[in-house]
Amino acid sequence: MNAILVEMDGFETDEGIIIIAATNRPDMLDPALLRPGRFDKVIMVDLPDVKGREGILKVHAKKVRLAKDVDLSVIAKLTPMFSGAELEALINEAALIAVSRDKDAVDMECLEEARDKVKWGTQKKSRVMEEEDRRIIAYHESGHALAAYYLPDADKLHKVTIIPRGMSGGATMLQPKKELLNLRRKRLLDDITLMMAGRAAEELFSNDVTTGAQNDIHRATEIARMMVTEWGMSDQLGPIKYGLVNQSMFLGADFLGKREFSEETARKIDEEVQKLIGSCYERAKDLLREHRDEVELIAQSLMRYEALSFEEVETLIKTKDIESLNTRKKSAEERKNDKRRGDERKGENSPSPQHQSDNS
Repeated sequence: MNAILVEMDGFETDEGIIIIAATNRPDMLDPALLRPGRFDKVIMVDLPDVKGREGILKVHAKKVRLAKDVDLSVIAKLTPMFSGAELEALINEAALIAVSRDKDAVDMECLEEARDKVKWGTQKKSRVMEEEDRRIIAYHESGHALAAYYLPDADKLHKVTIIPRGMSGGATMLQPKKELLNLRRKRLLDDITLMMAGRAAEELFSNDVTTGAQNDIHRATEIARMMVTEWGMSDQLGPIKYGLVNQSMFLGADFLGKREFSEETARKIDEEVQKLIGSCYERAKDLLREHRDEVELIAQSLMRYEALSFEEVETLIKTKDIESLNTRKKSAEERKNDKRRGDERKGENSPSPQHQSDNS
């Protein structure tokens, strides 16, 4: 760091040199680096919004052949919190998927599968699972799916699956209803309720609990603790920040910090966090009890088809009949086969390059 400062001070002002640096840990920077004449202009680079994501996708999509049905604005809406690098990876993955499926162009199906792969990991259809494991995972994901459908302030359900991805046995994929600048308390409580709905479904429908809710519990606890200690959303403790005083600028905020509150306050914080998560967990169980038949239908359908879209979950909830989903699945498969046959006939009827050359 001292060498950088010496070199920065050693340049003549008339040489026209601009020094630019980047970091994702600004808390680790020494104040000496940020004094006037050094790195004195700080530019915050946020993750792109929906318009920014669409623009980034258009840049990277120039490298691949897109099908006529591709709408990058839809993909931009389906990729909240994606960075530019992740959007580039999405386009590259979609191209690889299209090649592996012998497609002439990247279509919406390839792009959506690439989005899921980048965010949640590769599908592991070959993984062998015991029937009891599949059943518990189906109920777990059904709990998440039903909570996402009914909770008014939670993100919209996009897809639910029990096909293993990455380290998880299944996934409930959500789509933000709108881009939010601030998170409201009601929204955060709905998020915690949604996360706890998987564990609640295990308890209600399997008479046991598993380790599958580990990530849900971790995220829910993180949000609840932030609500109490950072965002002032606790009625008992009020709008006060309860954090750590950083003791080392070089090790960052995660190390060598000391509490700036008493043991009594720490106990109250733990009680408030436990109270928030406990009330959301009971709310999740009440919601699943109220819609018990619908959870059963979604779980049975997941065990049969392994993946359901939002529209298919909505069909199950509205009709209360799994046969209606069978009809819908069959119609969708027939349309896909018709399209594939049409593309094959089109390819057979188109003249070969040699034939075109002869006619010209």
